[in-house]
Amino acid sequence: MDTATQRTSQTPGGGRRQPMRAALGAFVGTAIEWYDFYIFATAASLVFATLFFPQGDPFLATLSALGTFAVGFFARPVGAVIFGSIGDRLGRKRGLVITLLMMGGSTFAIGLLPTYESIGLVAPLMLVLLRIFQGIAVGGEWGGAVLLAGEHGDAKRKTFSASFAQLGSPAGMILSILAFRAVSSLDTAQLMAWGWRLPFLASALLMIVGMLIRHGVDETPDFARASSRARLQRAPALEVVRSMPRLLLLVAGANAIGIAAVYFLVVFMITYTTHYLSVPRTVILDCLFWSTVLQLCIQPIGAWIADKVGVGRFVLTMSCATIVTPFLLYPLVNVGTPGAILAGLCIATLFGGCFYAAIAGFSASFFPPEVRYSAISIAYQGCGAIAGGLTPLLGTVLAERFPGNWVPLALAYAGIATLSSVCIALLIRRSASATAPAAQALA
Repeated sequence: MDTATQRTSQTPGGGRRQPMRAALGAFVGTAIEWYDFYIFATAASLVFATLFFPQGDPFLATLSALGTFAVGFFARPVGAVIFGSIGDRLGRKRGLVITLLMMGGSTFAIGLLPTYESIGLVAPLMLVLLRIFQGIAVGGEWGGAVLLAGEHGDAKRKTFSASFAQLGSPAGMILSILAFRAVSSLDTAQLMAWGWRLPFLASALLMIVGMLIRHGVDETPDFARASSRARLQRAPALEVVRSMPRLLLLVAGANAIGIAAVYFLVVFMITYTTHYLSVPRTVILDCLFWSTVLQLCIQPIGAWIADKVGVGRFVLTMSCATIVTPFLLYPLVNVGTPGAILAGLCIATLFGGCFYAAIAGFSASFFPPEVRYSAISIAYQGCGAIAGGLTPLLGTVLAERFPGNWVPLALAYAGIATLSSVCIALLIRRSASATAPAAQALA
């Protein structure tokens, strides 16, 4: 057992405080990481097409900017393998320190980048490179944060504890929306000249705050026990892929709508409403802000309910409900008024947020501690490379191919939700038939 864990167990009250510190550390760290990730997404939708890809057809420029956004997703599985191995061999906390530094540094550097007008093709190439670093960092962050909170949590509230890492997503989204909402009040010339840089430069201050908070969190008890029993794997990522490929695919599929919904509802929604419905950017940012506030409020409630009724039953119910929501979402958004857009987003967020809150604990429950960081990271980030990175591109292509027709968009959203529902049902069946003996720790 490492010295931090020994100290906690020997200090009166230390053990009782650690779950709270771990939950706070997971929440704040992921909020900062997702703030960094989302400001890139927002900038890709609003300004990067003009600043870094200004040549030719505006549609192709938008696709190029969103393609740069997608590059970060394809880098995330690399981060999952690298930091999953670090987290499973050296500890959850060490991996999370590195990911936070990498993400904050990359984001700050984007805020200093010269544009295409200044240095030509070198500008988008540098943007892509920094986006890759962002993707690697996020690829390692999510799994570690889920385990930092979940493995410190009480046995009866593992899903609720793990959900604090999931809270970082809407919190980071809110911060990113507030940041771009502030600079969007500038006139277009100021926004394009220097205003877009401010949200990226602010990342340096947030990174310092996150490092200070995470410093007080000890290593998780589950990792300490696995380490003390010499059960750690030499190559945990390789072991996971070799020994449980079907389980990895099922867990990845289970997460599909939780990932895709975010990018349908935020990244693509900004492009869709501003480019195809002529909604002012301040209006859609305001609507996204309030729907994300709803998500932040509803997620802890959803996770608490999941622990009470059974996490498998809960995520299956929420994923099935999510199949229906796009057929309410898009007709309301197409009305084009702030009230209708907000109503559509809130309906989708209500069910999607509850699902997202519980899916992390559900996913982690299928893997043993010695490979858990690698396993959930590879499953989640592998899914994210497809369901997250390609979703804005898919939405943009469908909107261009079927102008004024929301049905293809709704069908794509519902199809991904159906995939998640099927995978969750298969995982529940697998657990019930006792063919997954590792599915105990966070169930």
